[in-house]
Order: sequence, then structure tokens, then C-alpha cells
Amino acid sequence: MNSAPSPAFEAPWHAQVFALTVHLNEAGHFSWPDWAARFGATLRRHGVSRELNGGDDYFAAWLETLESYLAEKRMADPGAVSKARDAWEQAYLSTPHGEPVTLSGAPDP
Repeated sequence: MNSAPSPAFEAPWHAQVFALTVHLNEAGHFSWPDWAARFGATLRRHGVSRELNGGDDYFAAWLETLESYLAEKRMADPGAVSKARDAWEQAYLSTPHGEPVTLSGAPDP
């Protein structure tokens, strides 16, 4: 009996932040070697000394790197990013289990 393949990403947001980073690279906003060096520095700063499996700790470092890089390039305002993160956290915490998480006042997709 064949088992189903493991998903490439543990959580949807892992895939989303990865895809956004790839898109920004392909659009010419930064080079992949520069990205890799910055991401490696973030991992070292976090004291990561073990092999990561692509879970939350890995993608939290990935997101931190992306946010700081976009702030440095003036492509994302850190205050606006923080405000959006807080709004999504509040929406997540106030959404009943199993329901889609949406921001209040945001148009339906």
C-alpha cells in the first residue's frame, strides 16, 4: 500500500511566506545569494545549531528575515507590518475553531 506523500510545508503560512520570497526574488527585488546570507545570519542570531525540519522555528526566522529585508529596502513600513500582524493575531484569537480567519472590515475574497 502506498502512503500519501508528506506535505512540503507544515502550515499554509509557511508556503505563503516562501512563495512571496521567491516572487520578490524573481521580480528582481533582491538576489538569492543575498537572501541566503541574510537568512543564514538570522538563523545564527537565533542560535540555531541543529538541523531544521522546515517547521515553525525555521519559518519564523524566514519571516523575520523577510520583514527586516523589506524594511531596509523601504518596501514595507515596520509600523504597518506590526499593526497588520497584531490585527491578524486578534482575528485569529477571536475566531471560533474551524472557521476561516478574517480581518474585521476587510472585504470578503
